[in-house]
Amino acid sequence: MHNEHHLKSSDTIQDIVIGMSDGLTVPFALAAGLSGAVASSGIVVTAGIAEIVAGSIAMGLGGFLAGKTEADHYDSELKREYDEVERLPEQEKLEVREVFADFGLSEKLQHEATEEIAKDKEKWVDFMMRYELGLEKPQPNRARNSALTIGISYIVGGIIPLSPYFFIANSQEGLYYSCAITVVCLFVFGYFKSKVTGQPPISGAFKVLVIGALAAAAAFGIARLVNGK
Repeated sequence: MHNEHHLKSSDTIQDIVIGMSDGLTVPFALAAGLSGAVASSGIVVTAGIAEIVAGSIAMGLGGFLAGKTEADHYDSELKREYDEVERLPEQEKLEVREVFADFGLSEKLQHEATEEIAKDKEKWVDFMMRYELGLEKPQPNRARNSALTIGISYIVGGIIPLSPYFFIANSQEGLYYSCAITVVCLFVFGYFKSKVTGQPPISGAFKVLVIGALAAAAAFGIARLVNGK
């Protein structure tokens, strides 16, 4: 027996990926930049925590607005489809037959299937939403859940590169440990992110690692240059 395995990333997993991607990269770059400018880890910790708080709120708000916009768009299109089914039933039936034609059904089957679907207005509209407009009904509380998931994921990701500075007073020394920890986490995160999205995991892991490392190196270099060191 042949078993097919398809990896489908849920909305929650996608939100975790979004939050963790920026959470690992942005605070890491900030900490690296500050380490090139100041000697005290306390300053790095203070600025890093402030950035994590602001970043998580901004990212969470972005997730909420995106989820709300998706829900509002779906509701608007749903209302329009119900209105068109009521006012222009023959035109809507023609559109259903066009969908079935794209599926490769014969004209006879197109007509029979369309008439069968048209008996139930709710199923008729649902068919049009899915196959004409390509819209799936958003999950309940999608906007709120997305905001929380992205925000929390950002905080978790941001704490990782900042954690060594809590225990090491010198920012330069803290940066070494931060780089070691974050590089490993970026690679692991990139690996699982690629697995979830169906990409080659090893190459995906290196891509995430390189992006994070380049951002941190650029921030560190600019800070050193500005300070004339």
